[in-house]
Amino acid sequence: MTETREITGKTRVLGILADPIAHVKAPPGINRIARQRGRDAVMVPFQISPETLPHFADALRNLRSFDGAIITVPHKGAMASLCDEVSPSARAIGAVNVIRREPDGRLVGDMLDGLGFVAGLRVAGIPIAGRSAYLAGAGGAANAIAFALVEGGVSKLTIANRTRAKAKALRERILGLHPDANVLIGDSDPSGHDLVVNGTSLGMRTEDPAPLDFARLTPEMIVAEVIMQPTMTPLLVAAEAAGCRIHLGKPMLDQQLELMADYFGL
Repeated sequence: MTETREITGKTRVLGILADPIAHVKAPPGINRIARQRGRDAVMVPFQISPETLPHFADALRNLRSFDGAIITVPHKGAMASLCDEVSPSARAIGAVNVIRREPDGRLVGDMLDGLGFVAGLRVAGIPIAGRSAYLAGAGGAANAIAFALVEGGVSKLTIANRTRAKAKALRERILGLHPDANVLIGDSDPSGHDLVVNGTSLGMRTEDPAPLDFARLTPEMIVAEVIMQPTMTPLLVAAEAAGCRIHLGKPMLDQQLELMADYFGL
């Protein structure tokens, strides 16, 4: 951007697609990264209803000042089917959370939730290769995290979900892309794992049930959250009391914004 950070005729446009839109947090972060990198680009919110999403996607193909967008609720699954190309992992997950417009107008999509989570661990000095991981959840962000943990080289991934059929379906999709992966179906007991991850929304509200059996946490475990509010969820409080190393939810967003900026070519 210019020194005064004004939008000009040369400014590249990025978006975030959601419905509703008022709650989204990403634009200030992406715009900060654009300034830090000296790029003349701006992210703005687009509130798009599900029924108009296909028409909007077609319009983006012809918008030559548009470089890409973050895709969030409720559009992640639908946008995956509207893209001209998606990554293999996004195809297996069945959703995208970022799209990029190529010079020829094609829309290319990917899912960076899981990669952002793994990058957050890495920045905190927590490598995952060779470690055994327990993941609570099989929907939403947990899908992407499961793929990213396998792609990051965990020795074993145990998926635990209240609806066991969803955990089994996620396991089959992972094995379809990574047939040699060691993926198991578990229960509420995280015993015997190096890394314990809550990939559910359980813990955002005080009345939520526990995502796993807190009594089974032991000091050698690393316990990680995807929830950002509250900062210290009941799981993290219990893990800290048990002597575990804890990893907060915010690094996932911070690192995902960096990955998204890279994806947009900032």
